[in-house]
Amino acid sequence: MARSAERWRAWLVHAYTASGVVLAFVAVVRIAAGDHRGAFLALYGAVMIDATDGWLARRADVAAALPGIDGRRLDDIVDYVTFVFVPALVLVGTDRFPAGWGVWVAGAILIASACGFARVDAKSVDHFFTGFPSYWNIVAFYLYVVDASAYVNAAIVLVLCGLVFVPIGYLYPSRTPVLRSLTVGLGVAWAALVLAMVIQLPVVSGSLVTLSLGYPVYYAALSVWLHRRRSA
Repeated sequence: MARSAERWRAWLVHAYTASGVVLAFVAVVRIAAGDHRGAFLALYGAVMIDATDGWLARRADVAAALPGIDGRRLDDIVDYVTFVFVPALVLVGTDRFPAGWGVWVAGAILIASACGFARVDAKSVDHFFTGFPSYWNIVAFYLYVVDASAYVNAAIVLVLCGLVFVPIGYLYPSRTPVLRSLTVGLGVAWAALVLAMVIQLPVVSGSLVTLSLGYPVYYAALSVWLHRRRSA
């Protein structure tokens, strides 16, 4: 009976992880309907699932309870859809790129991130992501709310595509041990700000956008500093 309960818990955790692709589908439907706020709300929900399913998987010891299901592979599949494929579609669907460029720039995102996900060292043993960790949902959201030039948007995206292949270690917020409590605490506050901005769409307070950008700057700066320290 105890073993059966463990298996059921593991299946529920895997179903929870897999539900991220349902939210990705909802985001696609909302983009097609012109409901950009609904699309970003769905992607936000997918991020919340991704932020919590690892902890649940470790609590339920899913690898031991269901050895025939590879939870990490499932997570990678869901992450590629929710962090890469749908955000690329959102960027094209909201006309963030110059006319005629959409498929090409989105294609760069899809190919670069596919290669990034396939790296054997995509996640290091000391809990860092290798190369830009394909946070395209975050990129898509900020490019949408800032509403910069389409050429600037394309340039930013192409630079980040290149950074996928540069072996800099980026923080794994919930697992990198250095300043983990600070990083997680700031991440929770940032997530609340992002939710407030999504709710405000289509017009977002400039002060909220500026304040929220503090966390990505912190994340990038700490990642580069720790990478230099690890490489010394």
